[in-house]
Amino acid sequence: MSSSSSAASSNGTIRRTKILFLGMRRSGKTSILKVLFDDLPVKQAFYLEPTMRVSKHFIDTVIPLEIWDCPGNITVDTLGASLADFSTIVFVIDIRDLYQHPVSKLVEFIVAACQINPDINFEVFVHKAERLQEDDKIENFRQIHERVMDRLIDESPEYEQFPLNFHLTSIYDHSLREAISRVLHKLIDSLPFLEELLNVFCSNTASPKAFLFDTLSKIHVATDTSPVDKATHNLCCDYLSMLNSFGPLYRSNSNDPRTSRISPTPAPTPPPTATTSTPTSGITPVGTPPLTSSTSPVPFSKPHFYPSAATSLSPSRPGTTLTYHLVTPHLALLALLPTTVYELRRGLVEWNVVWFREGVREIWESGMRGGSES
Repeated sequence: MSSSSSAASSNGTIRRTKILFLGMRRSGKTSILKVLFDDLPVKQAFYLEPTMRVSKHFIDTVIPLEIWDCPGNITVDTLGASLADFSTIVFVIDIRDLYQHPVSKLVEFIVAACQINPDINFEVFVHKAERLQEDDKIENFRQIHERVMDRLIDESPEYEQFPLNFHLTSIYDHSLREAISRVLHKLIDSLPFLEELLNVFCSNTASPKAFLFDTLSKIHVATDTSPVDKATHNLCCDYLSMLNSFGPLYRSNSNDPRTSRISPTPAPTPPPTATTSTPTSGITPVGTPPLTSSTSPVPFSKPHFYPSAATSLSPSRPGTTLTYHLVTPHLALLALLPTTVYELRRGLVEWNVVWFREGVREIWESGMRGGSES
């Protein structure tokens, strides 16, 4: 993802999905966005100045996003835009706050938004969870949930079944990225197609779990339909952080300008011994090998170098290998593979990555064309 606004976004040629971030002063709204999209070290989040005016962040990932970071004193009347313009409202509550004021503000926005746009998604981040012990954390989370729902029912009995989603988050662990991922999944129209691509990849490579990650923010924009294990998700996030940290120190040692040409948006590049360059292909389902030469992968007019890396999770004995393959300048495929499959059938794995990359590229380009034409 990129938090800088492009010319296309500023002049309105790309239709962006808008997300509104709300919350009381010092609830952690700005630190969430800075840590996720600007790679701010979490230790520096304490020194951020309070937000005094609406700040807009333009994020380019599998879908173009426009995120509004609002000051704590914002109201429906002073927002400066209609709530109908937003697809999702994220309300951030400090887990140790005196719940009365944030709950009242949240209910105010829910009531106002439902009158204008009943289909809007509401997400509540019960934030700064690292401040409390586990038992206190769960109890405060439960109390906030109950108070919000009670206030909504007091407003009108029709809000009793209102679809309000609560997430326990912290910038000091991966719970924040998991929560943001779930928020984005509801906004990605192409999510079923991405999930199907991942399902086919897992089936063809015997992979128990695969994710499509945004390389910079470490948010997974899609995964296969098997349940997400928290430990596996955290492991993938940590591995991606390591590649982001050390990748820029390396580059391809190939003398071929077609393979050494780096994409316009640099991506984390692992050591040369762990990288491979794979061609791209025509429109073909993941894992479907070409029957004739006419369906063989055709290089782009402007070839890119696609880094890949792998690490064994059980070095002492054959077990599981975690693999990384860059798919687009912003997206990467991270998958768990049986070590025996990766070592003995690596060509099959790489071949499936080629078709997966082409499928994701087609979906991404189709979404960008649709957004530009809207």
